[in-house]
Amino acid sequence: MRSLHRTIDPDDLRDALALAAAIGVVGASFGALAAAAGVPMSLTMALSLLVFAGGSQFLAVAVVAAGGSAIAAVAAGLLINVRHVPFGLAVGGNIADRWSTRLLGAHIMIDEGVAFSRARGSGGRGRAAYWMCGMLLFVFWNVGTVVGGLAGSSVPDTDTFGVDAAFPAALLALLLPSLRQADARRVGLVAAAVALLATPLLPAGLPVLAGLLGVFAARLPADDRRDP
Repeated sequence: MRSLHRTIDPDDLRDALALAAAIGVVGASFGALAAAAGVPMSLTMALSLLVFAGGSQFLAVAVVAAGGSAIAAVAAGLLINVRHVPFGLAVGGNIADRWSTRLLGAHIMIDEGVAFSRARGSGGRGRAAYWMCGMLLFVFWNVGTVVGGLAGSSVPDTDTFGVDAAFPAALLALLLPSLRQADARRVGLVAAAVALLATPLLPAGLPVLAGLLGVFAARLPADDRRDP
């Protein structure tokens, strides 16, 4: 860690700052949506500081805003974050050698930081990129959350602005990049169908959890047909 500043590539720093700026905007949208949904600022900041995972944070707030229980919100967030297990295996060599440092590195591990580091190999440059990008993303996300939270709390009537539609729109925006893959599209379609069917039958918040059954669609056989 002491040699981190000596191994940072200037181009990597520029790219990481651009990525962090975009993440800050998403963090601001999270803070604004959470405030508009009536989530206390202290809880919103606790989510960003202690959870630091955009998808699970958006989903947790969406479940609570829809009337779901805190248990349902936590369960949904934990299930989404299961993807961090293979992430950790893929990028473990780029985090650190000591367990104490690895714990901190695991906390700042998100999709964008993993992809940023993996694109730069597994040597010193990859490790420096991981920590530089991860710390920048963490700072920008939390600053964005504060700015968005302060702005969102000043909105007088959230229903007028259709804030209830902003939660699913934000989640869809997070999912769109992964829908380029056929198996991801199958999972998304099955999950949406299950959630819609379960909505009139289950209490608020539970249809989202039921939609997670769509993950089993990833095991459906792919279409292997090829053009002649």
